[in-house]
Amino acid sequence: MNMNESPKPISATEPDWSREAPVPGRYEPAKRLLAALRRYQRLKVSGGIVGRAARPLVVLRHRLWSAITGADIPLDSKIGGGLLLPHPNGIVIHPDAEIGPNCLLFQQVTIGMGGRKPGAPKIGGHVDIGAGAKILGGVEIGDHALIGANAVVLDDVPPHATAVGIPARIVRRSDEATDRNER
Repeated sequence: MNMNESPKPISATEPDWSREAPVPGRYEPAKRLLAALRRYQRLKVSGGIVGRAARPLVVLRHRLWSAITGADIPLDSKIGGGLLLPHPNGIVIHPDAEIGPNCLLFQQVTIGMGGRKPGAPKIGGHVDIGAGAKILGGVEIGDHALIGANAVVLDDVPPHATAVGIPARIVRRSDEATDRNER
């Protein structure tokens, strides 16, 4: 890349699977957990005798990496590709929640039920969620949104907005794409 070129923006629609790929020789338990989750989902879709035979081993692998990371991410989660979990400790995702591609979740994030709106959260693509944030109820988080550390999101967050506080409030909106790039 030329010094005068701006880096390619991260997509909110097309998953960047390289973000989930383990780097050889590195200890990356979050990427191992995601690999077990993806393998289970592929086996479930493909079915067949081999898939049914391998499923218990894949479930065991998922449980191992869940225990190591301290994350509670169900096998049937609806998570787009390219998810980054730099510090997966304490991450909890409700089985009915939906997470778009290329999102970033820091430690102690909860995505679950119990907010003002019934249902589970729907998180758009390329959303960054800070450490300790809670996203509760049937809220929708727009593409390219930022959720601040320890924020408690109980209402919808529009695309390109930044939400902070308890309860979370919008502190910045931008109708144009931000210059946040690869993490």
